[in-house]
Amino acid sequence: MKLPAVMHGVFSVLTLCLGVSAAGDTGDNNYFQPNSTGIKLQNGFERVFIQPFGPHGIRVRASVMRDPSGTESSAFIDPPLDGPGGHAGLAHDQTVPFHGSATLRNGNLAAELSTGVLTFFRVEPNGSRTLLTQEYTDTKVLPARYYRQDFRSSSFAAEFSFTSEPDEQIYGAGQQACCKDNSVNKKGQVIDLINYNSHVPLPVYMSNKGYLQFFNMPGQGKLEFSPLRTRLAVDEATVVDYYVTTAQPGDYDALQEQFTAVTGRQPTPPDFILGYQQSKLRYYNQTQILDLAQRFHDEQVNVSLIVVDFFAWKFQGDWSFNPEFWPDPEGMAARVNELTGAEMMVSLWPSVEDLSVNYIPMQMEGLLATTRDGPGVQDSFAGVYTRLIDSTNPAAREFLWKRLNDSYFSKGIHNFWIDQADGGTLGEPFENNGQDAINSLPYARSFAQYFLGTQEKVGKIYPWLHQQAIEEGFRNLTSSSSTSCEFMSLTRSTFVGGQRFCSYLWSGDTSSRFDVLLQQVTAGVSVAASGISSWTLDIGGFSGLNVDTDSGKELFVRWLAMGVFLPYMRVHGDRDCNIPLDPSQFLANQCPNEPWSYGEENFVIIKKYIALRYQLIPYVKRLFEMLHASGRTIMRPLYYDFSSDPRVVNGTANNDPLIVHQYMFGSRLLVAPVGNEGATKKEVYLPRLPDDGARQNFTWTHWWTEKDLGRGGELVTVDAPLDQIPVFFLGEKSDILSGNI
Repeated sequence: MKLPAVMHGVFSVLTLCLGVSAAGDTGDNNYFQPNSTGIKLQNGFERVFIQPFGPHGIRVRASVMRDPSGTESSAFIDPPLDGPGGHAGLAHDQTVPFHGSATLRNGNLAAELSTGVLTFFRVEPNGSRTLLTQEYTDTKVLPARYYRQDFRSSSFAAEFSFTSEPDEQIYGAGQQACCKDNSVNKKGQVIDLINYNSHVPLPVYMSNKGYLQFFNMPGQGKLEFSPLRTRLAVDEATVVDYYVTTAQPGDYDALQEQFTAVTGRQPTPPDFILGYQQSKLRYYNQTQILDLAQRFHDEQVNVSLIVVDFFAWKFQGDWSFNPEFWPDPEGMAARVNELTGAEMMVSLWPSVEDLSVNYIPMQMEGLLATTRDGPGVQDSFAGVYTRLIDSTNPAAREFLWKRLNDSYFSKGIHNFWIDQADGGTLGEPFENNGQDAINSLPYARSFAQYFLGTQEKVGKIYPWLHQQAIEEGFRNLTSSSSTSCEFMSLTRSTFVGGQRFCSYLWSGDTSSRFDVLLQQVTAGVSVAASGISSWTLDIGGFSGLNVDTDSGKELFVRWLAMGVFLPYMRVHGDRDCNIPLDPSQFLANQCPNEPWSYGEENFVIIKKYIALRYQLIPYVKRLFEMLHASGRTIMRPLYYDFSSDPRVVNGTANNDPLIVHQYMFGSRLLVAPVGNEGATKKEVYLPRLPDDGARQNFTWTHWWTEKDLGRGGELVTVDAPLDQIPVFFLGEKSDILSGNI
């Protein structure tokens, strides 16, 4: 099997060929074409390149001592799907010296270099200019472009600072960790740019002033949103690479369309994966899976995906079933599909232990990550030391896919769950994963080193390249392409540009609590505002839910109700119950997590919600089609559609739970999950419909009673029994159920 060659700039592989305007052509006759191919500022040992890139976008690259090579890791697709700047390299037709001045305009975005300080403006329809942000200066302050280098290598540390206003609102920056951060407006926060379980920070944000800024850099560092200044601090880089685009304030869909034109768009997922997904920690032998499929068949409950979690292998790094417990994977997958129509998914970890059949071959070929200070051990789990497969190495990705194909794909198990592959360690912000007695020891994370560089420089792309390993296999063996997917991978982490894979992100190991149910809304809309709409979570939370308690049963049903109205409806968790672990295997948790596990009365409700999900598939499918076509966000914070409503604006600014714990699922459904135990009613804010909604004669209508509640701008209190999550729709329900939107 021959895999695609890796191009220079590892993120450049697997770019898209969509039915959009040709590169350099926005399809708009009134579009202001760039007045320059680029500007080069030569500032002593520093050089800064400023170029048009994509629709209404400008890319800036800064380096010291030498020009950028153009082969640095990059999330951009080149040429962009739309707009100018394709294959431009470091082209420029203006060279300015220290404290020089120049101007570049692309569409409605202008960059002005004045006495060496770079400022970005939006050009308004009347020709006036609105200040968006500029490099931060003051009478006494560190330079806005600040570098530190010890000359042992060409890399350096850097801090780049930009102006911000105290009342400016900042959205996105990836997915915040579980479980205390309920913010949608990130103003005032410091974002640690390092991946770990549930924490997927992405160096991209939108401002309510009408611009988006993305730092095209996969290294570790911090992103600080202080009252007067936004600052990126990176630990190691060879170039500081960032991008700015603009749209009218409140038009976040335009910002996403322009941003995904330069970073890629989500292919449409296969229909089956939009249904109900069944998972738990864990089904630990083949008989359990067959019994599960038989029960779904007998209960006449729809299921689209059945998942086998971790340690179905014998040793970490085998990437195959342990034949003692899984003697016939091919027959199992076929029988599951025969009984239920469902596909299967299997978990894979990046860890490799010494006893794995793959350990010596991978060491001999240099396919494992190393460390700068020893034998390459990155972590330990289940009592053994582990190393990470180096997924930044194309040869390692090819090795991994061959094992996955031999063990699973060729046997009918076509979907893969990328777990623990956050990078640096085995997925946590600490060492000694899975060993509670010692994982609180304050060791520094290992100094992992990869084919592409150090953890500090490229560590945030590690999970992205794990996704790519599977994507390369899909593209070789299936009809999956840049436009549509036949099968999918599930991942716990990613980087910007991950949306162009046949893959979806979930929010990691969350706590099973009512307040966390609501916190997950803010995590979901934040990562969606960062360009990643292909997202889900563990329905019920990952840990702490006891299926034998009334509280646990209620929590599961409330969470499942929200799951109906997410991009993917996925049940998973490590449940508690009065059944002991099976001592025959590692972490063989026997506690149930199936629809019939939460009591007879709740089973009736759960079946109702699952059936509703299948009714909504045409709507969900249409949302993914729009996401693919234009980057239109699926799980939408209220500020997306109701930025003219003062209560939404002010509530978002202050992260008011009444506002940030509600969301739009597409443009027609308002979802207000219940996050209080024992609640029977729910207070909901119905946003005031903007003029375009009024022109279509839309009003808010309660999903369950079909009561017309008017054009919004007020609080309503609705009944919220377990079988009626508060949901409100715009337009005709029949249009929603048919996907005619």
